[in-house]
Amino acid sequence: MTVKWGVIGAGGIAARRTIPEGLAASEKCDLVAVMDTSRERAVAVAKQFDVPRHVTTVEELLAIPEIEAVYIASPNSYHAGQAIAAARAGKHVLVEKPMALTLADGQAMVDACAEEGVKLMCGYMMRFHAHHQWLKAQIEAGALGQPVFGRAQLTCWYPDTPGAWRQDPLLGGGGAYMDMGTHCLDLLEMLLGPVRRLTAYMGTLTHGYPVEDSATVLLEFASGAQGVVDANFNIPDEASQNVLEVRGTKGAVYADHTVGQDAGGHMMSYIVREVGGYDAAQARTGSIAEEVVVTPVNTYRAEVEHFVDCIEQDLTPVTDGAVALHSLGLALLVYESARTGKTMMV
Repeated sequence: MTVKWGVIGAGGIAARRTIPEGLAASEKCDLVAVMDTSRERAVAVAKQFDVPRHVTTVEELLAIPEIEAVYIASPNSYHAGQAIAAARAGKHVLVEKPMALTLADGQAMVDACAEEGVKLMCGYMMRFHAHHQWLKAQIEAGALGQPVFGRAQLTCWYPDTPGAWRQDPLLGGGGAYMDMGTHCLDLLEMLLGPVRRLTAYMGTLTHGYPVEDSATVLLEFASGAQGVVDANFNIPDEASQNVLEVRGTKGAVYADHTVGQDAGGHMMSYIVREVGGYDAAQARTGSIAEEVVVTPVNTYRAEVEHFVDCIEQDLTPVTDGAVALHSLGLALLVYESARTGKTMMV
């Protein structure tokens, strides 16, 4: 069986990744219409991916009866209204992160989808990365012992760009953290469990727009483990390593380029069979390094196919409304901490 889809916001990540790698590539999906406020963009995307219909308003898209699910990739400030309208039209909703800009709007989305009996999922596709799933399984199996530290980093070069909605706080709700750091913190919570408290530092150090281009968040998880999320819009792409690391009492795992939009990357594990006594000289003789080899998984295709499975089998999406609302709450605490200089309890 296939689920028939419509896309709200056909440019950006939708045209670059989710449509070609997910909705158009999967046999579980049938993309029947795309919507964009730019008619030129809607026409171009429909032509590029052989989509039968294109429209310029949400109302037109939701009026197409055969559409069963919508993918919302519009600016963040529009997510809530569009998702609620989709739910009222009886469509299942996959919405890009963050789900909304306020907890009230996020809760309204959850409530509308529950009232209409449709599924709601937020697009944290990095959870589906094969390396991240391998690491999650290792942690759950106790291979790293007691996890004590985690770090997730995502950086890029994003200069002042006229008309870029991610650089407008009213449309995006924030900058480097809202766009990239939220992915990182969601990933760390998947691996290490819920955050208990956090302290954030933000600044616009390099560029001229009114959102942060630099963000660092210090974390304490409920388990006692500690962590860091660092997100920057002012690091050259050629220098970005997009690091993920988890350390525990039996070893550590380090990765580069698994955090991000691609299915690849490189991961190394350093896990000992038996922890020895204290070595004052810290002699690091011998090597326990092992490259983690996995079969790559396209995260965008895995994300949409997971949502289709949830629709057809009446399952709960891994990043359902509750998870999305929790992530939004954390994001708001991050910005509050950066604004006030205070540590925030979750």
